[in-house]
Amino acid sequence: MSRIGKLPINIPAGVSVTVKNNLVTVNGPKGTLSQEIHPNISVEIKDGVCTLNRINDEKENRAMHGLYRSLINNMVEGVSNGFKKTMELVGVGYRVSSQGQVLEFALGYSHSIFLKVPNEVKVETKSERNQNPLIILESCDKQLLGQVCAKIRSFRKPEPYKGKGIKFQGEVLRRKAGKSAGK
Repeated sequence: MSRIGKLPINIPAGVSVTVKNNLVTVNGPKGTLSQEIHPNISVEIKDGVCTLNRINDEKENRAMHGLYRSLINNMVEGVSNGFKKTMELVGVGYRVSSQGQVLEFALGYSHSIFLKVPNEVKVETKSERNQNPLIILESCDKQLLGQVCAKIRSFRKPEPYKGKGIKFQGEVLRRKAGKSAGK
């Protein structure tokens, strides 16, 4: 039995989970999410607890059991609490500003980079004196939030020598020693 797949999902108050034709829909105060489930996985909802079962112990079904349990759990957590990621820009002259859902980055290139963020993701930028600029992203969809963060990070990944680039707040970078001085 899958260790993760057999764990029950507690459904908090204010959140409803419905299953219809292998489509799981989760409604909550933060939004609505839906996920299509493979036909070999069944979803049961009883007394505020959601459980997933598989039809047999084939390798593919065992793998999907834990996967779909994690996806549904993330959906329930997202519509009830939401997910939040904070990224910081480390580097001299690195700036970010937001106009609605469009982010404008100045990252040391000869041009500015513009990124239109999906409407499901709430964006906020902070620029305070003597501190690194911050980008605060919030959403109920964990996958979409991670995808947007990965796209932002790809503009200027943190480098190991000075630590310059776009990184998650609190992330510890593995640093390297530079060239050693003359003998």
